[in-house]
Amino acid sequence: MDTFTDERDLKLLSGDKYTFSVLSRIIGGENELLLSDHENVIICFTCQPFPVWIWTRDDASVEVMDLAYKCAQEHGFLDGDHRFNMKYELAEYFMNRAGTEGLTLSVTTNLYAYDCLSPIAPSTEIDGEIHKCTMDDLDEMVDFFEMFRNAVGIDIESREQYRVEAEDGIKSGSLYFWKNASGKAVASCSWHPVKDMASIGLVYTRDEERRKHYAEHLVYQVTMIAKNEGFIPMLYTDADYVASNACYEKIGYVLRGKLCTIG
Repeated sequence: MDTFTDERDLKLLSGDKYTFSVLSRIIGGENELLLSDHENVIICFTCQPFPVWIWTRDDASVEVMDLAYKCAQEHGFLDGDHRFNMKYELAEYFMNRAGTEGLTLSVTTNLYAYDCLSPIAPSTEIDGEIHKCTMDDLDEMVDFFEMFRNAVGIDIESREQYRVEAEDGIKSGSLYFWKNASGKAVASCSWHPVKDMASIGLVYTRDEERRKHYAEHLVYQVTMIAKNEGFIPMLYTDADYVASNACYEKIGYVLRGKLCTIG
């Protein structure tokens, strides 16, 4: 296994560009571990608290899945503190193999990957408008980062790190609020480019402002911004959040792929 990736790996990932769009992006950055045989397996780990990404072909053989498992084992990822994002077939192999060795792995999140080629404007009428965040919104955006991460229960970091992420997002022009008629920030959303796609994220509505369709309108508006910039909007969702998925589908998002997180 090489400790670098190149155009061969990008070509492999292009066949799973929806489910592994994040991996396509992070393999080009700084990582604690990057392994690839440029044919069957790509393993990438940025740092805690983020998951280890493992890509394999849809028709991965037992030998290939065994290689992936041994690499994870050799690098200390089966210590109970790490999570993995992978296809369901590989996840089943990992869980069964770990069980024979006295370890317990299970699916913690079922992920859906959607794209939106033809956005559909929301039919509901609401108050307020979209707001592109500036440094004046920094403190409040840090609050939204914290609320979002705590709600989903993953990638939880310190407020200092959220501040760094919020500053970067504001500088890149990728962070948005929906502000209601009173000027209160009631929902958040972000987007960033991944090759020809735009990853939509940080979708969160304050608890007391839910069921008012704010997120639906905000995601639609951010989707249109990304689309008008020439990107294909896409997003990941928790498959078990039925209401959120229905919201995305209402504004034109179409299910394209599935993967899971195990830990």
